[in-house]
Amino acid sequence: MVTIYNSSLQKATFFLTGFQGLEELHGWISIPFCSIYLTVILGNLTILHVIRTDATLHEPMYYFLAMLALTDLGLCLSTLPTVLGIFWFDAREIGIPACFTQLFFIHTLSLVESSVLLSMSFDRYVAICNPLRYSTILTPRRIVKMGLSSVLRSALLILPLPFLLKRFHYCRSHVLAHAYCLHLEIMKLACSSIIVNHIYGLFVVACTVGVDSLLIFLSYTLILHAVLGKASRQERLRALNTCISHICAVLLFYIPMIGLSLVHRFGEHLPRIVHLLMSYVYLLVPPLMNPIVYSIKTKQIRQRIVKKFEFVKS
Repeated sequence: MVTIYNSSLQKATFFLTGFQGLEELHGWISIPFCSIYLTVILGNLTILHVIRTDATLHEPMYYFLAMLALTDLGLCLSTLPTVLGIFWFDAREIGIPACFTQLFFIHTLSLVESSVLLSMSFDRYVAICNPLRYSTILTPRRIVKMGLSSVLRSALLILPLPFLLKRFHYCRSHVLAHAYCLHLEIMKLACSSIIVNHIYGLFVVACTVGVDSLLIFLSYTLILHAVLGKASRQERLRALNTCISHICAVLLFYIPMIGLSLVHRFGEHLPRIVHLLMSYVYLLVPPLMNPIVYSIKTKQIRQRIVKKFEFVKS
């Protein structure tokens, strides 16, 4: 644990933390993290390349998948420098501007992912419940507007957080519990009242993730009602099969988020490493697993990837 004695330094820096007590093993711990980051980057870039280069995948469903891959890639790159910097170089010091910038991108991209998952559920709803109007409802222009609105909503809601944190005086330890900067953790280091940050944070979560999850649940309720009304069992299975990949992506996003919230709320007695692992699961598992799930469960993506590898080998 690092102690800061210089008051001027206190105002300029925070100190990040890896796996406390296991510093001598950071080199070995970095190996699975490097593997995860490399898999995330290669997997999402592969999805983006396949969608961009194959004209048959230029459809609304795959445009939304490309948005999800871009978001996952950005979320991965937001934490990669500080996480690997600690493991490889013991680079724990981070300037407050850099810390607040990282915080902004992590929280913004998390909200963007929630919005993209909502857009994808709307895509599945239209495809199953109103297939004849699918191409007229989800036009390229409308898809671009949906993507831009997701980014703007998330960025505008998160933008006040760095300014709310900037007004605080941090007279306590500047040592953070993670290898990256998060709003909840930084505001706890402030000496003055943080009630405004608490209220605004709850407001942001409620009107983004809360609303998105309710609308996703509603869309699948309507989808299930429409599927059960189909005549044959084969048609019902075919319709549900188109939703499996998206349902997996939703579960991969919301289950770690709920688990992390429960650990923070009720897990004060749990070892600190449990909190660390849950935070890494929340940030790294969705970007890691989404390309894998879509490559396995989406026939068109799987076939195109196989063709790409066969072409490279030939």
